[in-house]
Amino acid sequence: MTENPIRFVFRGRPIEVPVGDATRSVLQWLREDAQACGSKEGCAEGDCGACTVIVAELEEEVPEPSRAVRVAGVALRPVNACIRFLPTLHGKALLTVEDLAAGDELHPAQRALVEHHGSQCGFCTPGFAVSLAVCHERHAEASTRPTRDELADELAGNLCRCTGYRPILDAGLAMDTLPGPRLPLQGLADQLRALHAAPAPAVPGFRTPRTLAELAALRNQQPEATLLAGATDIGLWVNKQFRALPQLIYLGDVAELRAISEDDGQLRIGAAVTLEDGWAALVRRWPALAEMHRRFAGPPVRHAGTLVGNLANGSPIGDTAPVLISFGATLTLRRGETTREMPLQNFYVDYMKNRLEPGEFIEAVRVPLLDERWQVQAHKLSKRFDCDISALSAGFALRLEGELVADARLAFGGMAAIVKRAPGAEAALVGQPWNEATLRQAQQALASDFKPLTDLRASAAYREQAASALLERLWLATRPQHPLSPHQLRVFA
Repeated sequence: MTENPIRFVFRGRPIEVPVGDATRSVLQWLREDAQACGSKEGCAEGDCGACTVIVAELEEEVPEPSRAVRVAGVALRPVNACIRFLPTLHGKALLTVEDLAAGDELHPAQRALVEHHGSQCGFCTPGFAVSLAVCHERHAEASTRPTRDELADELAGNLCRCTGYRPILDAGLAMDTLPGPRLPLQGLADQLRALHAAPAPAVPGFRTPRTLAELAALRNQQPEATLLAGATDIGLWVNKQFRALPQLIYLGDVAELRAISEDDGQLRIGAAVTLEDGWAALVRRWPALAEMHRRFAGPPVRHAGTLVGNLANGSPIGDTAPVLISFGATLTLRRGETTREMPLQNFYVDYMKNRLEPGEFIEAVRVPLLDERWQVQAHKLSKRFDCDISALSAGFALRLEGELVADARLAFGGMAAIVKRAPGAEAALVGQPWNEATLRQAQQALASDFKPLTDLRASAAYREQAASALLERLWLATRPQHPLSPHQLRVFA
């Protein structure tokens, strides 16, 4: 056994696991070593949810606001085991579908799936059962019952190819009326606190700094190392591209990077804050972003990946960057003990290239707390409603003074090699009356701002037409005379 093995709680007790490969997945360990084969491998990229497990950590380590389920002093998150690297479980607890039942007594989620015929081939069923169990705990703590729409959102990261979703949703609606055990969580918080005194695991090529200063020094020493947060992108490098990652620096144990705060008129989101928690903080401040939040991947991905990681990735079709660029967000970049601020809109240089210098990393993103004078919108166009990559995404922030456009920021993803603003369209708006004639001028200018490509997700013509239509939707919702309500503009029922 290695000097400092990975320590986590499994099947109700702390265990020690020696790991020689830093990129070995939790799913591989479960199926090959623990002989816990209920969790399945379907896609190996976090899309199907057949491998969904629950990772629990101490409640006090989770920032507010958060969608993690808080029970008995711990916070529960559904995650994909196929792209979760085993060393990241250190100091946490792992629960799988085998933990749901108590002896011969089925968990209410399992019983409901049986009684409502929520399974045919059964391959996807363990993942659905785990996601439903997390939902059950959420509503049991709140003494509420989920609606059908809420269940659909909770299960957005789980794919079934044969049963059909109606009986699965019926099972979710019925589970709170059925008897059965809750998750075995009593005493877990005390076990996790005891694990926190344990030293970081000694895994070759895997470093786990616990303070911001330690991370900064380590990054300076190893500027070529890969920074690892939720592995929702990096996990695919390993599973699909078979890339070797000789040096990893894990950000998830740095407390300073997991914080969300408001200060100096800005919302600050640390680099290790999950997508779920980061978007929850944005939506609490700007409810108009709620649909973008719920359509950003599915819960197992959002509970693992990080919001800053999505920005750092730099994909031109990333959904976070257009919204935060339109808000005027800035990045706090750190190298050693030196920090600098950079507008997010200036961070991207070319396709998947940014302005980070060797040894530098993103410490946080700062989002200005736009006041009530600003009207904001976020849009995502994709072939599927849930869990799909955008063909086009957009973030709009508009400030009117009377009937004049005082300021406008229009940012688009999917229209160029990087996410960027539409300078011509913005110039056509600012200082002009917010009427249909101004809208048409902005739409004409928008056609010159971008020259999108045709690819598998959309044609260039579609992207140009859709971007123009989104601008018209902005006008319909914000025009001084007879603006349409969000309900009238809603595409999906």
